[in-house]
Amino acid sequence: MYNQFPDAKILKIDLTKNEISIETLPGEVYRLYPGGSALGVYLALQDIEPGIDPLSSENVLVFSVSALTGLPISGISRMNVTAKSPLTGTIGDSQAGGFFPVYLKGNGYDAVVVKGKSEKPVYLYIDGDKVELKEAKNIWGKVTGEAEEIIRRELGEKNVEIAQIGPGGENLVKYACIINMCNRANGRNGMGAVMGSKNLKAVVVKKTKAQKAFNPEEFSKLSKSVVRLLKENPAIQGLGQHGTDGDLEGFSDEGFLPTKNWTTGYFPEGAAKITGETMSNTILKERDTCFGCAVRCKRVVEVPGMVDPLYGGPEYETCATFGSYCGVDSLEIVSLANQLCNMYGIDTISCGATISFAMECYEKGLLTKEDTDGLELKFGNNSIVPILVEKIAKREGIGNLLAEGSKKAAERLGQGSEEFSISVKGQELPAHMPQYKPTLGLIYSVNPFGADHQSSEHDTFLTLPKDSLPIQRLGKIGMYKTYDNPFEIDDDKVRYAFDTQCFYSILDTLCLCQFVWGPSWELCGPDEILDLCKYGIGWNTSIFELMRIGERRINMMRQFNAKAGFTKEDDKLPKRLHEPMPDGASKGIQLDEEKLEKAKELYYQFAGWDKETGNPTEATLRKLSLEWILS
Repeated sequence: MYNQFPDAKILKIDLTKNEISIETLPGEVYRLYPGGSALGVYLALQDIEPGIDPLSSENVLVFSVSALTGLPISGISRMNVTAKSPLTGTIGDSQAGGFFPVYLKGNGYDAVVVKGKSEKPVYLYIDGDKVELKEAKNIWGKVTGEAEEIIRRELGEKNVEIAQIGPGGENLVKYACIINMCNRANGRNGMGAVMGSKNLKAVVVKKTKAQKAFNPEEFSKLSKSVVRLLKENPAIQGLGQHGTDGDLEGFSDEGFLPTKNWTTGYFPEGAAKITGETMSNTILKERDTCFGCAVRCKRVVEVPGMVDPLYGGPEYETCATFGSYCGVDSLEIVSLANQLCNMYGIDTISCGATISFAMECYEKGLLTKEDTDGLELKFGNNSIVPILVEKIAKREGIGNLLAEGSKKAAERLGQGSEEFSISVKGQELPAHMPQYKPTLGLIYSVNPFGADHQSSEHDTFLTLPKDSLPIQRLGKIGMYKTYDNPFEIDDDKVRYAFDTQCFYSILDTLCLCQFVWGPSWELCGPDEILDLCKYGIGWNTSIFELMRIGERRINMMRQFNAKAGFTKEDDKLPKRLHEPMPDGASKGIQLDEEKLEKAKELYYQFAGWDKETGNPTEATLRKLSLEWILS
């Protein structure tokens, strides 16, 4: 019988009391927050007071998958981690792929809620109903690869997946992340620092069988169609061949590759050296994948004596932040920096961006050699980048300042350095330029947990022909006009930004990969997601219900921030984005500040948020069944 919805099984861990318990979330409630980010925020908000210190024992850390996780189909093995962010002070939100999510679900759990703080380092071991907290003194201080090896040896068990922090999380680097497979990161927002503050080194899950589909016959047809569509799709095949880094050189040619801390979008001397095609032709060892996924976009690189394939390889954001942001033109150095981040458990975007911030401070005379442990922090000084990553992870010397992130570092430095922190709400901008994609700038500014490039569809899709498949699929969630270029921002673009943000919100809730299930990615779309829900778990849903769930998640986050003291005044982009681009093909182009402000005001109206504060109104929360959050 279709339209059933399962109950959710929640594993609760109180580290202070050393207590383990299990709770059930009834299906009618679970359907409102059907996994991933929405479930994580819902569970976190039951226990977190918004005004707490994110690194105190009062913070709550939630690992959550979705009702769909573990079904045997491409693009469905992702996990969300939620807590109050130590980097931004907002609600924190982070996703990762790999195999860990499938086995967490396979052990019977939809979420793990971690409270309190252990007196000593521990790790959590999950094998179905057997759940234990084990001593972690032998692995505390170890990098991820070494820690994985020790855990498996001590358990006498190879068939486990491990999500863990490295020394970066232990040392409370504000943008520390949680790593699984030694190369998949719940990055952004500093979830690894929250985990470290609780003395929780790792969560270990026993490998299990994948989830069975509700309607195996129809689900098998859907799964086979995904593989067929992949073979017919040159764009997705290119993603698999060259990874997310495949377009880096093209962005530079167009003048929209963030370079030298966003002072330009043009990197002619180095872009070709760090792009995905160069990686494929030189240091790429193999293509890796997540559970059940045919795309195989994950890079695995090797540089003998320098870069170990265990730690994967750099994605586009990493090649930009450690490459063009810092003026670095060596793919080997970028790959080493990526490896160090995966070893120590640090977000590559915030790390590279914070180093580029420090480089500009150094070149402007705000930092000297006395401040930087004798290092010359000049753009293009390739050799210092790996040194700085290690210093940040260990909080040594200049690394202790940079471990706070660029915003907090700027607040300490002063002297006008605040303008060099290219961040929103304290989170450094990823490598997609709002001067080129203005609605992305709108989402960067209003997004509850800071600048994020995977929270909405990008402007460039609306430059495709009206009869193209992406435009037709976008029509399932709203009809939008197309544009000759991506630079415009008008009322229709604002609606496009809001609608696709709600859609991406459901992707993060159902733990679906945007490369497979995004509305414009030419592989699967809204209709296929409905089939996935129906044949996968017997949920006969609709686009309306899914969009409402996505909107509910965003409003829960925004209301948490409101209670923590955030308002529309925090929805500000860096001043540099509103200045004309200085050179390259984009010379003279800027993000119009007045138009962006008008777009934000319209966005608040679309979202049903108060025009004075930019936060959800009581009517909006009640519309979304969130009246419980008002108290």
